[in-house]
Amino acid sequence: MSGGTPKGKSSAARGRRMAEKARPRREARPEVVAEDPHADIGVEARLVAGILLNAALEKRTGLDEALSQSPARDLAGPDRAFARAVAMAALRRLGEIDQILDRRLQKAPPAPVRTILRVALAQTLVLGTPAFAAVSTAVKLAERDAKTRPYKNLVNAVLRGVDRDGPGLTTAESNLPDWLAARWKATYGEAALLGLALATRDEPATDLSAKPSVDLSALAQDVEGEVLPGGTVRTGKRGDVAGWPGFEAGDWWVQDAAAAVPARLLGVKAGETVLDMCAAPGGKTLQMAAAGAEVTALDRSAARLKRLKQNFDRTGLPAEVVAVPAEDWEDARVFDAVLLDAPCTATGTYRRNPEVLRATRPAEVAKLADVQHRLLDVAAEKVKPGGRLVYCVCSLEREEGETQVIAFLRRNPAFRTVAAVPSEIGAPAEALTPEGWLRILPSQWAERGGVDGFFAARLERIGG
Repeated sequence: MSGGTPKGKSSAARGRRMAEKARPRREARPEVVAEDPHADIGVEARLVAGILLNAALEKRTGLDEALSQSPARDLAGPDRAFARAVAMAALRRLGEIDQILDRRLQKAPPAPVRTILRVALAQTLVLGTPAFAAVSTAVKLAERDAKTRPYKNLVNAVLRGVDRDGPGLTTAESNLPDWLAARWKATYGEAALLGLALATRDEPATDLSAKPSVDLSALAQDVEGEVLPGGTVRTGKRGDVAGWPGFEAGDWWVQDAAAAVPARLLGVKAGETVLDMCAAPGGKTLQMAAAGAEVTALDRSAARLKRLKQNFDRTGLPAEVVAVPAEDWEDARVFDAVLLDAPCTATGTYRRNPEVLRATRPAEVAKLADVQHRLLDVAAEKVKPGGRLVYCVCSLEREEGETQVIAFLRRNPAFRTVAAVPSEIGAPAEALTPEGWLRILPSQWAERGGVDGFFAARLERIGG
C-alpha cells in the first residue's frame, strides 16, 4: 500500500492525548486508592520502569545496560516490555511531565519520589493506563522504601489531583534540554524548533529496508504498512520483528527511512568496490551488498559487528568484515566508493532514542568533531580518482555536519560536491541545502510520521 499512515492510532492522535487530558472532567473521582488485581506484578514492573528511566538520564547507554541486569532481567517478558515502554514514554515527555508536577509541588521532593510520580504520569497521560492502577501501584512503591514512605500521601494527592483536574497546558519545547533548544533555535529558527520539539512526543513507526528482489507492495501489505518514497516500508506494527513475514527468509532488515538515504546517495552499482568505514550496526552495509557491490565493512567494535554478521547470515548477503578502527587499518586498496557514517552525538535519533537528549553534553560536540575531521581525511585516501565519498552523521549539530564538509573541501581541493537529488533517493525535498547537501530534520515528513535527523554530503574525487 502507498499513501496514508500505518494502521493504528495516528501520530497526531497520540500527540493530542496529553492536551486532551488538560480538559477538566465534569465529575471528580473519589479520593480512594483502588485495588489493582495484579498489584504485586504491577509494582515490580513500575519499579523497574523507574530504574530504567534514571539509568537513561545518567548516561547514554544506561537504559540498555539496566535492561540486561537485575531486576529488569528477572521480569517476565510482558512485564519487562511494559517497564521499558513506561520508561521510554517518560523520557519522551519528561519536560511536560515535570511542568505538571512543578505546578502541584510546593517544594521539590526527594529524587526517588519524583521518579515515582514521573513513572505514574507517563502511564496515565501517555500510555493510557487507567488512573486507579497507576495511582495504586505508585502509592505501593512509595510504601516500600523508608525514604519515600513519608511521601505516600503526597504521591496519592498529586496523582489524584492530576487525574481529577487534568494536567493543564504543557509545551513540547520543554522536552528538549535548554542548551539543545537554544542551539537548534539559532541554527534552524523558531518555527523549526517547534517541529523538532513535537517530534519528541511519540514513539516512531518501524521502518524496513528490503532486498531489490522483494515486492515492496506485498511486503507493505504483509506488515500492515506503506511504501515511502525511496522504497522504505513503514509499519505501525509493534512487537518482536523476528516473527514478522519475511524476517526468517532474510527479505528485509530494520532501518529508519533517513538512515537509508546515505547509501542511496552513494549510488553503488553491481561489481563496484565499496568501503564502509564505520559499518556497525550494518543497515547501510546491507544496502550496498544487496545492490551487488563488493563491500568491505570496518568497525572498531567487535561486539557491534556481531549484530552486523547476524544480519548478513540471515539475509545471505556477502561482505568482508574487519574489526579494526578505520584510522588503524593497514590496507593499500582504494575503492570506487567510500561511505563514512562517522561517530557522532546522534542527536538526530531522539525519536527512537530519547535518552540522547538528556545524556549528550555540549563538550561532546567538539570532541566528536575532532574525530570526524580525522576520519574524513582517512576516507579521502581510500577513494579512487573519479570515485566518490559520502559523509554522513545522525546528528543535528552543524559542527558535525556542514562545518565538517566545508573544512574538508578547503583542505582537499581534489574533491568537489555532487549535488543530491532528493526525489531520486527517498529524501524529503526540504532537506536539500543550497550547497547540494542533505540536512534531514526529524520534523520533516511529519505527515508520514517523521524521520531521524541526518546530514549527508556526496563528494567526488576529481580525475579518473
